[in-house]
Amino acid sequence: MSTEGEKYWYNLSTGEVERGYASPAIDRAGPFDTAEEAARAPELFKERSRAWADDEAREDNWGAEGSRN
Repeated sequence: MSTEGEKYWYNLSTGEVERGYASPAIDRAGPFDTAEEAARAPELFKERSRAWADDEAREDNWGAEGSRN
């Protein structure tokens, strides 16, 4: 099992994949197990954001159909 310092990170400022703690924490997203996963970070962020927004919309509309009497 590897530690977080040995994993891959996506640098939010440069868009580069880094191994270990090469950049300040504020500039890093991760950790990821592989460099390929880290390189897909922006795509993963968009997917997760979309899923969270969908979940929130469902929660906001919970019971809305049944309350129109």
